[in-house]
Amino acid sequence: MRAKDAVGRYGERLAERYLAAQGLEVLDRNWRGDTGEVDLVARQGRTLVVVEVKTRRGTGYGHPAEAVTPAKLRRLRRLAGQWLHEHPGSWAEVRIDVVAVVLPRSGAAQVEHLVGVS
Repeated sequence: MRAKDAVGRYGERLAERYLAAQGLEVLDRNWRGDTGEVDLVARQGRTLVVVEVKTRRGTGYGHPAEAVTPAKLRRLRRLAGQWLHEHPGSWAEVRIDVVAVVLPRSGAAQVEHLVGVS
């Protein structure tokens, strides 16, 4: 596994623990659809939450959330629709969240949860 991939997987594990601590139930991890992958799919009450996790070792190239482009959000909306089609349920709402994880050289990871970005 490449170092970049390992950092990403570690960030996803941190994000999952963070979301669980906030009361969300993770339903799916690294779910693959026709046009890409969803890092996490979760439930918060009757809301389906599609989560994009971005992890960086620092902010030298900008905040991790800045890497979630309008094109990425469009793809996530399409993937959310596909996930819903494959997993029927009665959802009151669907939203897309971003969890940004920064892993500094020393100290604890910084986790920021951006709710309802799309």
